[in-house]
Amino acid sequence: MPDRIVTPVAAVRATGLVKRFETTCAVDGVDLVVEPGEVRGLLGPNGAGKTTLLRLLFGLLTPDAGEVELLGHPLGPPETVRLDRVGGFVEEPAFYPYLAGRVNLELLAELDRDTEGPRRVEEVLAQVGLSARGADRVSGYSTGMRQRLGIAAALLRAPALLLLDEPTSGLDPAGVRDVGALLRGLASEGVAVLISSHLIGEIEGMCDSFTVLRRGRVVWSGGAARLREAAPGSAFRLLTSDDRRALELAAGHAGISITPAPSGELRLAARTGSLDPFVLELGQAGVAIRRLELLVNPLESMFFALTGEAEVEDPAALAELADEVLAGT
Repeated sequence: MPDRIVTPVAAVRATGLVKRFETTCAVDGVDLVVEPGEVRGLLGPNGAGKTTLLRLLFGLLTPDAGEVELLGHPLGPPETVRLDRVGGFVEEPAFYPYLAGRVNLELLAELDRDTEGPRRVEEVLAQVGLSARGADRVSGYSTGMRQRLGIAAALLRAPALLLLDEPTSGLDPAGVRDVGALLRGLASEGVAVLISSHLIGEIEGMCDSFTVLRRGRVVWSGGAARLREAAPGSAFRLLTSDDRRALELAAGHAGISITPAPSGELRLAARTGSLDPFVLELGQAGVAIRRLELLVNPLESMFFALTGEAEVEDPAALAELADEVLAGT
């Protein structure tokens, strides 16, 4: 691995970014800062403007307004853009399907005119867990393997900044965990990472902070701990031996809300720390739990609240809205 990267300025500093396509404002006044050693999640539903924002950061699109600095250098017009120490991909990474994964990386290293690139091919294949498949044609790779190869290609440049668009797409849970560990390891060496996703559950464990987009605008930005503090509890599907008695007992727990669902089971919303006492009381009352299935975790309910239709900025009001989302799940 390269030595720890020391960058005295923000890895990404975007101010007032605007990008319009005919009548649609895909990015609307976005401010974004990513510091060295930070893994920031860029969240939002499909169509929120995440990919357009990444294209602006890569210099693939010219903003209608606003400014971008990458690693302390202003991002100029597309024909003048240089992305030294910047790696990543937008949408699905593309490779020559009829060539082996290793050969694709070797060609990229050659095109980059990086004397260290060829030496690093084996290193990055090992980092993403593709050493054993490096000689196989990319046409035989699964979606998850192509995502891993895309990350390997980004790592060839020993980047100080990684911009990754939905890198966990197509990965199984083990693959998501491995990518998270890889990105956390890079961050510990000073690499800044911006990772987009429309599924907060896939990236919540790997991010220090989040920026949430809705309809091209930032609706929330801050540290992961702050988001968790504002989040409500979790939503569950509950089936018991005596649902009527369960409803009666729930009335005595301030952090528990239960409503009957049309499908016959109960929907249970539980604030942090409230579920265990309620489950114990059900057992003591002779009510057996036949099913308790997690539907929405706290961060997911916050995400749904933030990306919904209501305009909410006050943290207390946001928590109330998230509670409503939770109860209605």
